[in-house]
Amino acid sequence: MRKLLTTTVMAASLSALTLTGCSSTTNTGAVGVDRQQLLLVSNEQVLQLSAQSYAKTLQEAKARGLLDTNRTQLNRLKNISNRLIGQVGVYRPDAAKWPWEVHTIKSNQLNAFVMPGGKIMFYSGIIDRLNLTDDEIAAIMGHEMSHALREHSRERISRQYATQTGIGVAASIFGLSQGQAELANVAGDLGLSRPHGRTQEAEADQIGLELMARAGYNPQAAISLWQKMQRASQGEPPQFLSTHPSSSNRIAQLQSLMPKVMPLYQKARR
Repeated sequence: MRKLLTTTVMAASLSALTLTGCSSTTNTGAVGVDRQQLLLVSNEQVLQLSAQSYAKTLQEAKARGLLDTNRTQLNRLKNISNRLIGQVGVYRPDAAKWPWEVHTIKSNQLNAFVMPGGKIMFYSGIIDRLNLTDDEIAAIMGHEMSHALREHSRERISRQYATQTGIGVAASIFGLSQGQAELANVAGDLGLSRPHGRTQEAEADQIGLELMARAGYNPQAAISLWQKMQRASQGEPPQFLSTHPSSSNRIAQLQSLMPKVMPLYQKARR
């Protein structure tokens, strides 16, 4: 039944895909990221939602006295971001003109993100608890910037829309009961959304590695970063149920990319 429902969801979702063409939001770069993306919603819609969410996050952090409390740390992040932003044109020239912002939140969380349009946020915990070097910060920031460059949020929203539309169509056409429709939701999540999330993570690793190398940050720091993250984690969920690759797999993949990015780093350092 699960296999049948997964097939049904995918088939119905494919009917939604025919309503729009697929495209790639970035150039391939030296690491060769070249995948057609499903983009059912407009970039303007995503940017508007992201700007509202980011503004709310800033407002709440400021009200609690947690926003940009360490000026030295904030300036450090801004300096790193400026070097990375200087390289984004390799993947998409328009990104160099985005209204990039950098802020910090005082928190023990191991967290950082870059929202669509270039809104960067670092939680102090990820820097302090992991005792990050500038190169390791660049690895995190480059990875998160890559999600924004590839418009992964827009793509996830589009895929969720396609999946939900497909489930609705399937329930109508095949007369699925509520329980069967719920099972189809699970199958759609595992069969479409989560594997796609892992693909996005792999792309962000690849692009981020190139960005940091071109900016003169040692790509090997991405490996030491994930070794630190691995030690700090209290166990990992099974990879097939996670949108993030396991740390060991991620490290192996990063190591395999070193021959492509180390020459870029060496050139930037000359």
